[in-house]
Amino acid sequence: MLTTTTPAPLAPLAPPALDWVSAVRHTLKESPRNFHRVKPWIYWRDMFIGATIAYTSATIFLAAPAFSLLQCVSFVFAVFWLYRIGSMVHEVAHLGGHELTGFKVAWNILVGVPTLTPSTFFTGHHRDHHTQRVYGTPQDPEYVINVCERGNALQFACYFVFVAIFPLLVFVRFLVAPLTFVHPRVREYVLRHWSAFTFNWRYERPLSRLNRPVFAGLELLCSLRALAIPAAVLLGLTPWSRMFQLYLLGATVVTLNQLRQMADHHFESRGNRLSMADHILDSCNYVGRDPLTWLLFPMAIQYHALHHLFPSMPYHNLARAHSYLMRTLPSQSPYRTLEQPGWWSVAGKMLKRRS
Repeated sequence: MLTTTTPAPLAPLAPPALDWVSAVRHTLKESPRNFHRVKPWIYWRDMFIGATIAYTSATIFLAAPAFSLLQCVSFVFAVFWLYRIGSMVHEVAHLGGHELTGFKVAWNILVGVPTLTPSTFFTGHHRDHHTQRVYGTPQDPEYVINVCERGNALQFACYFVFVAIFPLLVFVRFLVAPLTFVHPRVREYVLRHWSAFTFNWRYERPLSRLNRPVFAGLELLCSLRALAIPAAVLLGLTPWSRMFQLYLLGATVVTLNQLRQMADHHFESRGNRLSMADHILDSCNYVGRDPLTWLLFPMAIQYHALHHLFPSMPYHNLARAHSYLMRTLPSQSPYRTLEQPGWWSVAGKMLKRRS
C-alpha cells in the first residue's frame, strides 16, 4: 500500500538583516536626542571669537619687529586661529541652501574674502567628494592619492612643493579674475577648471549647480582684495615685506590643511566606485588626545567617518553622536573599527607603498 507523507511546513523566512551602515543610521535616528539640530549661536560664537583672535594675532605679527619673540609668538597664534576659522568653510559647505543664510554671508565677508578663501570655491567640489559617484575615483577632488602616490618619495616632495606655491596660484587667480569675463568660452573654461580649491587637475566643476551671480560677486570681491595687496605696497602704504609675510601665513595654513587631509581617509580605493560601507570603512574617527590631532582637526572634524555617514550633522554634535553610538551599537558593529588613536597612525601610511 502506498503511503504519503505530509511535507513539513516551510519555516518562515527570516527578515533580511540590516547592513551595518543602515543599522548605525537607524540607531541614531532612534536616539531621544536630535543630533541634526543646528544651534546657530555656536556658529556665530566660533566665527567671531576665532576671527577676533586670528586678526589680532596677524596684525601683531605684521607690525612686530622682524624675527622678534613677539613676532614669532604672534605668528603661531595667527596661523592656528586662521586655520581654525578657515576650517569653518567646511561647515558653511554643509549647511542647506536656505539654512543660516546670514551666517554664510557674514563668514564670507569676514573670513572668505579677506583670506581669499570664499566658500563658493569649496562647496561644490567638497560635496562631490561625499558622493558615491565620485568618492575614491580618479575624479575625487580631495582624495590625496590622486595627486600623491603612496610611498612615492618624489611625488611626496612634489606634492608639498605644490602646497607651498598654492597660495600664490590662488592669489594670481583672483588678481586676474576680471579677465575671465572677456569671452564666454574663456569664462566657461575657467569656471570648470580653475574655480575649486583642489589639487586634482582631473576634477572638472559641474556648472549646472553653480549660482553664477553669487559666485561672480564673491570672486570679484576677492579680486579687489588681491589687488589691494600690491597696490598698498606700490603706493608706499606698506613695506614690500608685507607681501612675503602674508604669503607665509597663507602657506603655513594650507600646509596644516593638507597634513590633515592626508589622514581623513585610509585611501584604499583602487580608483573604482566604492559601496557606501567601503566608503565609510575608508574613513577615520580620531579619539586620541595627542597634540597633532587637536591641532589638525578643529571644529570636531576629527570624527570624519561619522561626518561621511551624516554629512548634514552640525559639527557641534559630532562628538556627542559618536559617544552615543559607541555606547549603543553592538560590540561587533564595524563602526567601532573606525576609531584611530591619532593622526600619525593613518598619515604615516602615506610614506609606505601599498602592498
